[in-house]
Amino acid sequence: MTSSLDLDRTYGGRPDSELTREQIIDRNLFVVEDHFHNENPDSVEKAVALYADDISWEAPTRGLVMTDHQEILEAYRGIFRTIEYRRVTPLRRFATETFVFDDQIGEVTIVGDDMKNLPYPTGTEVNCRLVHLFELKNGKITSEIAYEMWREAGSPAAVDFVPEGSPVIEFDK
Repeated sequence: MTSSLDLDRTYGGRPDSELTREQIIDRNLFVVEDHFHNENPDSVEKAVALYADDISWEAPTRGLVMTDHQEILEAYRGIFRTIEYRRVTPLRRFATETFVFDDQIGEVTIVGDDMKNLPYPTGTEVNCRLVHLFELKNGKITSEIAYEMWREAGSPAAVDFVPEGSPVIEFDK
């Protein structure tokens, strides 16, 4: 993966209009990867810093729409206090000049109650099919929609097609 420094050297914060289609797509994929990499309690501020000033952040199944960076940052902190990841299975990610699509399965344990409108109580093991649609412009995320499909682990609804060769990322407890 390209580092932030390499990306800055390559694109220098240039607007999309100065880049080729391939360069824009490369940058968009990098920005989303960097965002996900920093979605953790220790560096979530870096994830939020990748948002444009006019960000729209949505979690439709939980009835959330946010446009304020500080409110989004607090929502992330609530997520970290509420769920503990056991494993993630990335399924697919692709991009265009304006969008990045990401599809993954998260397996989590509910350890708190600070995640607004989460439909499961503390102690529940849950599978979440998590599909993100990011919109980007000039190297910044202008919209993030997280389609969260929560299902209790082991329930009849907790079934997903996992393409052969999909990696499984295990987390330490």
